[in-house]
Amino acid sequence: MDERDGRLLRRVADYQFGRGAGTALFPVGADLEVTHTGSGRPRQVIGPAGRRATYGTSGRLTLGIAGGRRLLAGLEPPAHRIEVGTESEPYVREGRNVFAKFVDVADEAVRPRDDVLVVHEDGGLLAVGRARLSGAEMRSFASGVAVQVREGAGPADERA
Repeated sequence: MDERDGRLLRRVADYQFGRGAGTALFPVGADLEVTHTGSGRPRQVIGPAGRRATYGTSGRLTLGIAGGRRLLAGLEPPAHRIEVGTESEPYVREGRNVFAKFVDVADEAVRPRDDVLVVHEDGGLLAVGRARLSGAEMRSFASGVAVQVREGAGPADERA
């Protein structure tokens, strides 16, 4: 990744996820492949473990599971985290949506349409996706989709 792309992507990540997120997702000097649109704008950011993020035309990043793992390690809890229990773990791991009644803990700062990390109560990453409700609504609603899962982490034995 060239330094110009790196600076842009780190700024976007810091704005979207909070200070330190840019460095966690796109460290200086990291071996990352960046694809570009026809106009030269960064599009996909791919690291050794897979897709970290996509830089959309909206100016926001959408996380891949590899990016979710990096962000989980780089941000202090509860930042951008939605915690679920063992009951929903296998379903979320395979990429199914998170329903509000199964949310145990949610970051108060989460707003609808934010990219979030879905974690197990033990702290392991289960999935990445887009919030459909605010953090407070996720904990108080008894029904409805809380997080539209984009990518599950896969079977438990693949956890990193």
